Amino acid sequence: MQELRDAGVMLRLIYEAMKKKGVDTDAIFNRLGVDESYVYSDQLRTPHNAQLFFWQVVEDVSGDPDIGLHLGMLLPAYKGQVLEYLFLSSPTFGEGLRRAQNYQRLLSDAAKTDFLIEGDEACMVLDAASDEVRRLKHFNECFVQGLITFFKSITNDSFSPSRIEFEHVREEGTEHVQDILGCDVVFGAEENRLYFPVEMLSHASPHAEPELLALHERFASEQVAKLEKKDIVGLVERIVAELLDSGDVTLDSVASRLGIKPRTLRTRLTEAETSFNQVLADFRYRLARQLLATTDESIDEIVYLTGFSEPSTFYRAFKRWSNMTPIEYRKTAQGKETVAVDV
Repeated sequence: MQELRDAGVMLRLIYEAMKKKGVDTDAIFNRLGVDESYVYSDQLRTPHNAQLFFWQVVEDVSGDPDIGLHLGMLLPAYKGQVLEYLFLSSPTFGEGLRRAQNYQRLLSDAAKTDFLIEGDEACMVLDAASDEVRRLKHFNECFVQGLITFFKSITNDSFSPSRIEFEHVREEGTEHVQDILGCDVVFGAEENRLYFPVEMLSHASPHAEPELLALHERFASEQVAKLEKKDIVGLVERIVAELLDSGDVTLDSVASRLGIKPRTLRTRLTEAETSFNQVLADFRYRLARQLLATTDESIDEIVYLTGFSEPSTFYRAFKRWSNMTPIEYRKTAQGKETVAVDV
């Protein structure tokens, strides 16, 4: 099964909001095993289910039980991306919404946004792949504000929600949420939904341009095609995870599990602008950082779990990847020592 990922722009917007709020981002990144350079990595896509751990860390470090709601207030508008251009070059907001649905994957592999009209209201059904993420308070309350901020940006502040329904349940603070979101809010609903007046669909875009729209749609299609080519990377990573402790992690063994020839796998990885050795190294490095940052497993056990045959080989590789020894990295990530991290 393909691992679902979110576009890195989502993490970047939250990072900017955390800086505005004065949240200790260094402490958060140490816990996550990354740093600022990771946030701004080219073509970054993060595992969707990592939202669960990410938001728990952000709440722990900030000490704010409503951190998702409060960061949502500070999110910058989603700018400079092809989805924004699709909206702006479409004749109306409704047309932009319909077109953007075709390219949701540019924002997240997990996005399954639907669009409905119910009487004098229109609504977007905001779905995520897993039940856990769909019911995650911080994610829901932050994401919906990001969406509203984006819609206001592309409609010159004409967009305004009429009602929001959340799957997650709130025991307290419901009036605070309604004050911030500026509309009626329902908790414990069957789906996450964003309602707005149906006439908003006819809101004309002052930037509408048929030729630009065709250009933006072509570019969006090309971007989705690139993501589809990179799907092979996720499949390879899944099999690598299954084979690591066996010691038989080779291009041939992974190709066999995929039911394709090694030459075909090599070609597909080249088309995805990577190689088998690079995918394997990246996966091992990510796994090592996670184990060092979030567990008390011994170094010998981590050597085994990351598929290295000898501790010395693991130490050399980790030092090459991070400019730190595994022990130095663990102390930094777990907040036991202050050391500069270069990831």
